[in-house]
Amino acid sequence: MQTLMLIFHVLVAAVIIGLVLLQHGKGADMGAAFGSGSAGSLFGASGSANFLSRTTAVLTAVFFATSLTLTYLSAHRTERRSAILGQPVTQEVVPPAPADGSKAGEVPK
Repeated sequence: MQTLMLIFHVLVAAVIIGLVLLQHGKGADMGAAFGSGSAGSLFGASGSANFLSRTTAVLTAVFFATSLTLTYLSAHRTERRSAILGQPVTQEVVPPAPADGSKAGEVPK
């Protein structure tokens, strides 16, 4: 579930980047290079700006929701698993060595 959500999250981010680059800016814009600067476009003179703005706003809300969902999923894991074969993570506890140089478990004299 988390992997699918992460893939969807990255795809939404890539689409948002593309839409922002296509939008009509105040100065030299990237949208004119792809033909969105023409008045006879599919959406009309101002329709493409409205369509791109609304689509960007909706995808931004989706991106925000997936960010919150991924945060929730990662914070509420029930068990840590390793990357190798999905086995539970086990740590071997090694007691620290004594400071006086004696062996571990030996009572200093």
